[in-house]
Amino acid sequence: QVQLVESGGGLVQAGGSLRLSCAASGRTFGSYSMGWLRQAPGKERQFVAAINRSGSSTYYTDSVKGRFTISRDNAKNTMYLQMNSLKPEDTAVYYCAQHKNSGSYVYTSQRDYDYWGQGTQVTVSS
Repeated sequence: QVQLVESGGGLVQAGGSLRLSCAASGRTFGSYSMGWLRQAPGKERQFVAAINRSGSSTYYTDSVKGRFTISRDNAKNTMYLQMNSLKPEDTAVYYCAQHKNSGSYVYTSQRDYDYWGQGTQVTVSS
């Protein structure tokens, strides 16, 4: 049974920083691509960032490039999202997700991520 637990969300002023964590269990963490997605009220879920199983390759959606950094520590079964220079438009529930299959690439299709955490709220005030 795969379990993903996010933490680190909260309320921050614009320009501030937060670090999200995703603790994983249930499968060999280092065998799977991981991702961060977010959903704002009234909007579709958006893929924010992804990282391959070794951590050597990453993907970012354009709106967060240069501000967010995705990383992972396979020894700790944990993935991170460092978010800097936060903007009010970054306000959303952030979810971590694990790809359904093992593989060495960065995967950015939401439909291929079968395992999800419960989400953590990030609110950026102006």
